[in-house]
Amino acid sequence: MHTLKSTPKADGFRMPGEFEEREADFLIWPERTDTWRNGGKPAQKILVDVATELVKHEKVTVFCSAGQYENARARLPEEVRVVEMTIDDAWTQDKGPFYVINDKGGIRGVSFGWNAYGGLEGGLYFPWNRDAEFSTKLLDLENIDRYDARHMVLEGGATQFDGEGTLIITENSVLNHNRNPHMTKEEVEQTLKDYLNLEKVIWLRDGMAFDETDGHIDDVCFFVKPGVLALSWTDDPENPQYANLKEAYDILSNETDANGRKFEIHKIPIPGVIHISEEENAGIDICESAASREAGLPLAVTYINSYLANGAILVPQFGDPMDEVALKLFADIMPDREVVPVNTRDWSLSGGNIHCMTLQKPKA
Repeated sequence: MHTLKSTPKADGFRMPGEFEEREADFLIWPERTDTWRNGGKPAQKILVDVATELVKHEKVTVFCSAGQYENARARLPEEVRVVEMTIDDAWTQDKGPFYVINDKGGIRGVSFGWNAYGGLEGGLYFPWNRDAEFSTKLLDLENIDRYDARHMVLEGGATQFDGEGTLIITENSVLNHNRNPHMTKEEVEQTLKDYLNLEKVIWLRDGMAFDETDGHIDDVCFFVKPGVLALSWTDDPENPQYANLKEAYDILSNETDANGRKFEIHKIPIPGVIHISEEENAGIDICESAASREAGLPLAVTYINSYLANGAILVPQFGDPMDEVALKLFADIMPDREVVPVNTRDWSLSGGNIHCMTLQKPKA
């Protein structure tokens, strides 16, 4: 791995959309007991379910600690590669490299800064230094050259790209004082344009209510393809998510992408609010340096936190009447993809879902 002194924009490398063909997926085995209940066992089962589906479509690697290697290897399909690595927690999407590609078959990585969603001012766990190394370790493992953008904190789940120069992002996450207090909005936007080869950045104010990541966009919308968005939605003005989602819809309805297109927006109804139960709370270790998981805590849940694979989309399920509605809507707007339901409640309890647990490597 070489660290490059230029930028992807200068070198003609672009950030692809997640709907584009990919080569591989990466996941991290959950085991941190102040994040995952019952020693991580329920969450590990869900990861096995997700990896089992993904490996039907592309190569899959799961990273895990030395103490969990034998267990993970035994439970995962043999087609899945299992690699021992020291890591702090299991949110692969957010701390992994941003893979950029060019039209000559080249692929490189971009490493941004990482502080566990806010550092010592609202961060979700401590320490996070091993997670801050994850992007570099992964690129080193694959012998892929990288651009170093670690002067700016940016999580993968905070971004949605159309592959043609457009990014949708939220101010409350990226401009939060606990992420990049040393940078102005203009400096952040220029860094995004330089290191991800963008022409236009569309700013939403915030993500969903109850989102402990300070409003990641991957709960709000994703690109089905350039010019087409799937968006979390509720018609109920009394729903705690209504105000933020209505504002997101209004902004995106009046915006155009980098190519001047108006967005075609498909509203995907959200499930009812989920709360952590007493039993679920009892299974999580209490730790002052970790995010609260107390009983009764409401969670940000949505079907938008899905994951696109080659020819498929993996969709969270919550045991809610809207589960079937979301599956049908996704089948209608993505007829070329198999729609795969996965019960993921235990990942929701810890603050994320299928998109948060996975990281895509595009096909060069």
